Order: sequence, then C-alpha cells, then structure tokens
Amino acid sequence: MADLDTTSAPLGGDRPTGTTTMRYALADAGEFGVDAAKLEELRQRAHREVDDGLLPSCQLALARNGRLLLFETIGDAAPSSRYIIFSTTKGIIAGAIYLLVGQGLLGWDTKAADLIPEFASHAKQDITVEQLLTHTSGFPLAPSNPVKMATKEGRLDRFASWRLNWEPGTRFEYHPVAAHWVLAELIERVTDTDYRDFVHTRIFDPLALTTFRLGEPPERQGDINELHAVGELPAPEEVEAAFGVKLDLSGLGIEEATRFLMELNEPAVRAVGLPGGGGISTAADIALYYQAMLHNRDRLWDPEVIAQGTTPIVEFRDPTTGVAVNRSRGMMVAGDAPDAQRRGGWGHGQSPRSYGHDGAAGQIAWVDPDSGISFCYLTNGLDQNLIREGRRKISLSSKAAACRPAT
Repeated sequence: MADLDTTSAPLGGDRPTGTTTMRYALADAGEFGVDAAKLEELRQRAHREVDDGLLPSCQLALARNGRLLLFETIGDAAPSSRYIIFSTTKGIIAGAIYLLVGQGLLGWDTKAADLIPEFASHAKQDITVEQLLTHTSGFPLAPSNPVKMATKEGRLDRFASWRLNWEPGTRFEYHPVAAHWVLAELIERVTDTDYRDFVHTRIFDPLALTTFRLGEPPERQGDINELHAVGELPAPEEVEAAFGVKLDLSGLGIEEATRFLMELNEPAVRAVGLPGGGGISTAADIALYYQAMLHNRDRLWDPEVIAQGTTPIVEFRDPTTGVAVNRSRGMMVAGDAPDAQRRGGWGHGQSPRSYGHDGAAGQIAWVDPDSGISFCYLTNGLDQNLIREGRRKISLSSKAAACRPAT
C-alpha cells in the first residue's frame, strides 16, 4: 500500500529478560513528534501485570503517520505470535460494511430481510444495516452455535428461528454475536464472496497486513496463544470500594461467559471465523488497520462513508451501566470524560472523536483522529477480576494517549 510503512524497523530483535521474551520495535519517535519517554511508560505499564504473574502474556502496538512506533510481546508468548481479539473483530466487520456502503451495494437503511428473506420471520422484516451495526436490532442473545453457523444452511435455519426481545430501534443492548452473523451473510449476498475471504482480500491484502485472519484452518493455528482463565471475581468489598455499592458478582454469569470464550481454544471454533468475535491477529496489524482507516491514502474507503461510520449516532443508555453508549455505525466512540472511561476503557487524554472497538479479556483497539495515534493491546489472559481489567484498559489507553505530539 502506498505511503503506509508496515515495517517496524529498526528492530531490536528477540531478547530474553528474565521470564519475558519480547520483540521490541521502536521507530524514531522524534521523527513522529512522539516522546520516547512516554512510550517507555506505556511499555512498563503493559509489563506490570505479566511480570506480577496476573496475566500469561500480552502484546501491544502503537502507530502514527501510518507506521509502527512500538510493537512488543511480553510474557510467555513468541514474539510474533497471534492472539484471539474477540469483539475487537467488530471494528473490522464495520470496515467491510463501509466498503460496501461506499460502493452502493448496501445502505445504512437497507433492510436485511430484503436480501435475506429467511431473516424476516417473527417480525424481523424491517431491521436495517444501521440497527445491526448499532446493537439496536432487538435480538441481543439469539442462540448461535459457532460451528453450525459456519454453514449457510445452519445460519439461515437460526435466522428463521430468532425472535425479538424488543422492538428494533427502540433501545440499545449489546449484541455479542448474533447481529454480526447477519452482517456476514449480507456481505456474502451482495458480493457473492465468503465474508472471511472478502475481509482478507478487500481490506488486509491491499494493506499488506498479513497476520489478521478471520477463520484459520487448524494447520495454521500453531502461532495462536492459548487462552487462560486467570484471577478471581472481585469480592463484594472490592466492588464497594470501586463503585460505592456492595455487590456479589458471583450470580452475574461471569464464569459462564469465560467458559464460552474459552471455546475459542478449540481448533474447530477458531476455524469458523466468528464475525462478531473470532478474529486472530497481532496487535501490530490492528493498530495499522486503524492507521489505514484514518489516513485512507489509497482511498480504499469512501471518505464520506468513513465520516458517517465513525460519528456517534446512538445516545441510548447501556442497561448494564446506565451510561450513554455513544455508538457509531459499527464503532465505539470515546466522547467526553468521565463517561468515556465508563463506557469502554477509553483513556484520559484521548480526544472525544477517538473510535475503535474493545473486546473480551481487556482487548483494546482505537485511533484518535486528533493526535493521529492508533493503539492496540491484546492478551490471552481472561481475567475474572473485571475491576482490575477495566482499570488496566483505562490506564493503558491513557498512557498511549500521552504519547501524542506536544502542541
């Protein structure tokens, strides 16, 4: 891709430091107006919980001006190994939909059932692409066995059985998996291409980003870091200290959710390529993906569609937090503090226009249009202490944001 340097030279190579194996890639920070000391603070923060034995490994990348400034793997993981990025995948599917809207093959108001007649059952006939992207479709927890959904027959059978929890467009509730299966099917209907191949050949191949894959056959899964459940649920006293309310979280299904996420250790599930949460990548490829979307130097996307796609349009409140969600068509958008930190681990110092998508286990990926910085953090530790995970996301994002050039 012209003007997008996907290398990270000069490389420091692989070097052991105690129990930590790392690949440390630091471009000339001064060339990009970034304070190298701030980059080092970000590195040290990422090291902390791995060095303390709280996480098995992590990987982080920071980029600006289309080039990596930092890419490092910390802990018990090979330097260029890949991670399951969970719902960070949703930001990639958003990019695929933006391509199709720009080509006129889809519109924000396109009704899914007009292209997928099987989806129209049980009053779903008017659900739009925009509602699917904004989690306002009304079927947040519709059942979707990943292996069965991988076949068109199984997918359409599920679509026909799904029922609404509430009228589409009248509220927000996060759709972890189901809505993105419909978006994947829409991609296939208008392109006659497997949704996974479309993402690879129309986005990542043109950008020369080779580690991201949505669906990876078992014989190519050897470099994917195994998921590990770590930590314990926060005690009621810890919840009270953080939120002012003494709550027992043991009945909220966190352990059940972790078991569901751990299914992505299974080769057959990894091979599916869940469009809402099954992406596999290095942090570097995700940070550079957001650089490509920000700069759009080869006009891969229609600039007007990017603007429409990354501008918040949803002001419903999240029923789990009570905070306005500030969602765009497919992306999370930071908005103003302090709600920014409450809605998705946005950092202090990021501009309200920052957009991207987080994921389970504390994955983070975003770009700040004002500073030009993009950042991605991935880990294979499913931390049961959600308070610690939330604080980690805010802290890492804040330190990444602090790397912005001085004004």
